[in-house]
Amino acid sequence: LLGFVGAGFVVGIRMIGEWFPARQTGAAQGIYGGWGNFGSAASAMLLPSLALWIGGDNGWRYAIGCTGLIAILYGTFYFFAVSNTPKGSTYFKPKKMGAMEVTSRGDFALYLLMSAPIYGALALLTWKLSPANMKWFSASATYAIYAAIAALYSYQAFHIYLVNKEIFVKPVPQMFRYHFRQVAILDLAYLVTFGSELALVSMLPLFYVDTFGLSAVHAGLVAGAYPVMNLIARPGGGILSDRIGRKRSLVILFTGMTLSFGLLGQVEKTWAVPLVVAVTLLCGLFAKAGSGAVFAMVPLIQRRMTGQIAGMAGAYGNVGGLVFLTVLSFVAPQVFFLVIAGTAGTVLLLMVLLLAEPRGKTAEVLEDGTVQLIEVS
Repeated sequence: LLGFVGAGFVVGIRMIGEWFPARQTGAAQGIYGGWGNFGSAASAMLLPSLALWIGGDNGWRYAIGCTGLIAILYGTFYFFAVSNTPKGSTYFKPKKMGAMEVTSRGDFALYLLMSAPIYGALALLTWKLSPANMKWFSASATYAIYAAIAALYSYQAFHIYLVNKEIFVKPVPQMFRYHFRQVAILDLAYLVTFGSELALVSMLPLFYVDTFGLSAVHAGLVAGAYPVMNLIARPGGGILSDRIGRKRSLVILFTGMTLSFGLLGQVEKTWAVPLVVAVTLLCGLFAKAGSGAVFAMVPLIQRRMTGQIAGMAGAYGNVGGLVFLTVLSFVAPQVFFLVIAGTAGTVLLLMVLLLAEPRGKTAEVLEDGTVQLIEVS
């Protein structure tokens, strides 16, 4: 049921794409995402205090229930206060539901390939809970879950074919085409930026305790600065994207991310704690700004599919968190940081070689069959 939270985030990405012009979408998406991530960090700090204030064995239940009550109240307000688009604008919907539309056979194959890691992450999580690791599942339950995951992927692959089978019969007109590699690169970019954030938020307190001997309280306070940076860094990445271009901003931020995480991978016990914290925050600055720059570009690929593209990118962010934390369970923290740096460097290379700057206009078809051009630069 907590998946509704992620689904709500995707809806917001689409709404902002509708309400803000292309030249301002980076700043708007960055502020939206920054406040979202900041809210997560604030909740992590406030909910335990609220549970203690309520007291009793069920204090934590009431504290979590309060968040649900707030969500219901705000959702009701949002339903009555907000419209899909500004007055006079058209809300474009995907032509078919169940899967994303692609416009070439090569993109169809790439879509199938890029869908696999999402289900692979579920298999990885199952493996971590299997008898080979945490022993939460029995062997029979583990194999049953693997089979269910394989069936789900097969079902999704079939729907991808159903939605896109026409591309095997006749080519899509040039004006309606887009390159799915744009989506794929943004997915991988968010895997690195948001995935590294999820992983570092989980491991930083223990890293400070084990490496530098800080107390749990001090380590938590120092590590707490990392997620709070979202409030500034993520909008900053969006604004940078608006100012200097989508591709250029991503290349700059991923260069910084590669170098800063590479530096963090050199940390030793002899380093001064303030210096390590400064390097960690530098990593966070580039990563969170990178997240802002990723979602500055998401609404500019294909308007009617913005929600689907954003959903896939968001899913890859969670895949990244799971993969990086799994790597951490096998290696030292310094190697873990270098793995993030190497992954960022690989995505950087893909950006330089394959990512295209959104230019000109995209085309969408109105209900009466006429074509509307939408500015994306």
